[in-house]
Amino acid sequence: MKASGSRLAGVTKELRAQWQDTKSCWKDAKSLEFEQRYMEELLASVDRTVTVIEQLDKLVTKIRQDCE
Repeated sequence: MKASGSRLAGVTKELRAQWQDTKSCWKDAKSLEFEQRYMEELLASVDRTVTVIEQLDKLVTKIRQDCE
């Protein structure tokens, strides 16, 4: 599970970098609208998801240890 969270975080980091590159040449009202409407929510959702995955991984690890 931890590997999935790490992979998601890595892909999201790459997406953030790509978006920054795109913003450097796409500077208009539609760019701002796209960022506010899609990118901000997507990136925030992924950050929350990665946090939850990390918490779940800790919980599963603890459950395994308790069962041994």
